[in-house]
Amino acid sequence: MKIIVKTIKIVFCLILLAVIIMAGVLTAQGYGMYRDAVGDTSIADKVQQIKAQANYTGIDELPGIYIDAVVSVEDHRFYEHPGIDVIAIGRAVINDIRAGAYVEGGSTITQQLAKNMYFTQEKLLVRKVAEVFMAFDIEKNYGKDEILELYVNSIYYGAGYYTVHAAAMGYFGKEPSRLTDAECTLLAGIPNAPSVYDLTQNPELALERRDAVLASMVRHGCLTDDEARDIAAPSF
Repeated sequence: MKIIVKTIKIVFCLILLAVIIMAGVLTAQGYGMYRDAVGDTSIADKVQQIKAQANYTGIDELPGIYIDAVVSVEDHRFYEHPGIDVIAIGRAVINDIRAGAYVEGGSTITQQLAKNMYFTQEKLLVRKVAEVFMAFDIEKNYGKDEILELYVNSIYYGAGYYTVHAAAMGYFGKEPSRLTDAECTLLAGIPNAPSVYDLTQNPELALERRDAVLASMVRHGCLTDDEARDIAAPSF
């Protein structure tokens, strides 16, 4: 019995050592990827590229409910964390283990901005580590509102629309500042899976996603149940 226990302890220690080594290697590789990326083009230059786009939309031009909807459904601790959300990452790891596949990433808005500016959409662990270093760098140099502003001006909304202005004009024929509450909450849900929630191709799925956004807003105190029901009443 003692031999078995000793063997189990040795195996456990070897596994733990392997995990630590792997984590160290991933961290080093991810940091290298981050340094190479900012070495080629600085974050400041990337930010200027985004801001130089035609019809770049400032956060003060966006309806408050749209901002609340994006933060609520994408990263509800956005204004509290330093660029990564440890709680969300832990939840994602547990859900991925349960599913036996990569089903949830736990990325913050800042990490998503980093990915949009520098990296591909491939689900690679090394890239995720690089995103973390990039997110810390972004948060160190830019305020939360500016990060959110850059985010909505660089994410994909489906149907060929890559900015909040393009999506508002393309889907609803109006400037972002003129969007209704229903349109704001619908638009906020699309970037989660742009091809799936593309309003022109899958309006029913887009509305289902809108309802999930409203539920998230109620859960996080942005709306009351009655307000959410009133917003959900119009149909497209």
